[in-house]
Amino acid sequence: MTSPTPERGSTAPALWGPSLVPALQVYDTTLRDGAQQEGLSLTVADKLVIAGHLDDLGVGFIEGGWPGANPKDTEFFRRAPEELTLSHALLAAFGATRRPGVDVAADPLVAALVASGAPVVTLVAKSHDRHVERALRTTLAENLAMVAETVTHLRAHDRRVFLDAEHFFDGYRDNPAYAREVVRVAVEAGAEVVVLCDTNGGMLPGELADIVGAVRELTGAPLGIHCHNDTGCAVANSLAAIDAGAVHVQGTLNGYGERTGNADLVTILADLELKSHQPVLPVGCLAEATRIAHAVAEVTNVAPYARQPYVGASAFAHKAGLHASAIKVDAALYQHTDPAAVGNDMRMLISDMAGRASIELKGRALGFDLSADPGVASRITDRVKAAEAAGYTFEAADASFELLLREEVDGVRPSFFDVESWRVIVDSRADSDGCAEATVKLHARGERIVATGEGNGPVNALDHALRSALTRVYPVLESLELVDYKVRILDGGQGTASVTRVLVRTSDGQASWDTVGVGENVIGASWQALVDAVTFGLVRHDPG
Repeated sequence: MTSPTPERGSTAPALWGPSLVPALQVYDTTLRDGAQQEGLSLTVADKLVIAGHLDDLGVGFIEGGWPGANPKDTEFFRRAPEELTLSHALLAAFGATRRPGVDVAADPLVAALVASGAPVVTLVAKSHDRHVERALRTTLAENLAMVAETVTHLRAHDRRVFLDAEHFFDGYRDNPAYAREVVRVAVEAGAEVVVLCDTNGGMLPGELADIVGAVRELTGAPLGIHCHNDTGCAVANSLAAIDAGAVHVQGTLNGYGERTGNADLVTILADLELKSHQPVLPVGCLAEATRIAHAVAEVTNVAPYARQPYVGASAFAHKAGLHASAIKVDAALYQHTDPAAVGNDMRMLISDMAGRASIELKGRALGFDLSADPGVASRITDRVKAAEAAGYTFEAADASFELLLREEVDGVRPSFFDVESWRVIVDSRADSDGCAEATVKLHARGERIVATGEGNGPVNALDHALRSALTRVYPVLESLELVDYKVRILDGGQGTASVTRVLVRTSDGQASWDTVGVGENVIGASWQALVDAVTFGLVRHDPG
């Protein structure tokens, strides 16, 4: 992409010639601004791992943090040269302009930016007059001097300098002349780009675009955009700023950030490449977006948002039967883009809304061609609708659905064992948390097996007992682990007699799968889900 030159429509002298205008700069601030999200805490090792993933995405700049102000960030920049090999990105150190009344060469935080070794420094500066006077407690003239002297100092140390104009849009509303003066002073001192920050996240796209366009026209400066999502418009505001001439965009992976988060950089990049046809990433990198978004979610320990645009698990999931019928003819009829473009997949959700087309498509995804026998698809559809009427849900329990499908296709449900009986006893004592003990009796591979298991609750004890019994004849089950357990009361009006739905997620260390059980007895419902989970695990490994 060739960005618009600063002179387009300008009535003022350009401060940056057309020959220096780059393609859109993509700047990630996950490790600094994103890490301010409530409940998110990153170690230095976490930050190094995430930086590697961000480089795989193809971003141009990775903001590593604030050296000198944060010990972890200082350590990150110390370790990065030896532990990071970046193919696409440059590291940027974040910091502030010199303090009021302090010589720039004597400011220890400015010195820490130089000592970090980062080739790029991003300075935050006040551009809102009230913030200058009330937060910095200095004069408007001194703030401009702080900007100019710090940028000049860093440029003298051969650093590329970006300036984040904090609270720019609020400041522009109150005092547009002063906000523009901050931009002018920064660029004249050598800042490569001035990033206009919607720090409070309160802007809407129309007004934001008007301000970006006006500042660009009146200053001729290279502008960037940094948006927060407090109005739900962070991505839209970022795209509006780019349309208005911004040549630099900042955001965080998965929209991490304080309050309601920052602009989701993955969504911005996908919108630019797939909708505006602006190639802003190296070839092939966008197809890694889903993998990278989920890999970073694992590191941050923040569960992926299923409905996240493009890369969420539900981004290309279809539930209504009408949709499925159309998708059988042409997937593009109900999908705005090819999921493979961002490394995602189309999913068919099986529920009481499903028609035969949904069942056929889901069967195909699982490796079963149901089109040759319409009766099979119809029977499966009827069973799903009846089961969901009783409280089951298969859209969140693919493994239980596959067992049902196999039963209809093969005429018999996959079975590796027969349960004779099971029971569980909970022992509660005043002086302890108590424990549970379960006994399972079953038949497998010609043997009658009796096993017991203990746990911190009845379901945990049953899980241990079941796998203890079966690992004798199916050693592969040693790798299975129950990793998630959810209970939902379906009819609260019945009190303790209410119908309960249990969802269980099981992993073998390589993949995970979900199963469902329903009943008035929560332990019985849990047992159904556990049996399905173990059965599906044996189907996966197909023991001899």
